[in-house]
Amino acid sequence: MRTLDETDVEILRLLTEDARRPYREIAERVGLSSPAVSDRVTRLQDLGIVRRFTLELDRSKLRGGVPVLVELAVRPDAAAEMHEALAAADGVEHVFVASDPRVFFQARLPRADVRAFLAETFGAPPEAIVDYDVTVLTDVEWTPGTGGTDLALTCAQCGNEVDREGETLRLDGERYYLCCPSCRDEFEARYERFRAGAGAE
Repeated sequence: MRTLDETDVEILRLLTEDARRPYREIAERVGLSSPAVSDRVTRLQDLGIVRRFTLELDRSKLRGGVPVLVELAVRPDAAAEMHEALAAADGVEHVFVASDPRVFFQARLPRADVRAFLAETFGAPPEAIVDYDVTVLTDVEWTPGTGGTDLALTCAQCGNEVDREGETLRLDGERYYLCCPSCRDEFEARYERFRAGAGAE
């Protein structure tokens, strides 16, 4: 399995700067043809590295909402649920989960009323939240970087990291990554047993 090379990283950097950048322009910058760039971007999408092409807004040109950064101290068993609910909530732009039971989110709220927002999002009172801290922001800039990156895939069978010797398997239109031929065989057999069992119902 080929890992990310310098060209992949440069393509990611160029797309991060401008997701609408034409493949022709990227091709000129990285020394490839436009179809070759398209193939690489498709592969990055298949790998899940590029999930979607998004629009970046200059909020200073738009009215509405007070920018806030909120730190939530939450019950350890609730962090994943909180992350999911915040990611789907109106006005929330970024969500971060720390290794300890804390969740951070950056949002634009109509009245900077965080208490009302939390009650609306999680129910009143939000029992999973132990405490929270709010900072009103004066400026927000999001610049994701690609420096120092490499491909980090997890084996669908055993959970180990998949390196360049790994295997890929496509089943029913989904691509799976396996760390070795043994895991590939075990995963495929398990998948077939599951599919046969589902079909028997």
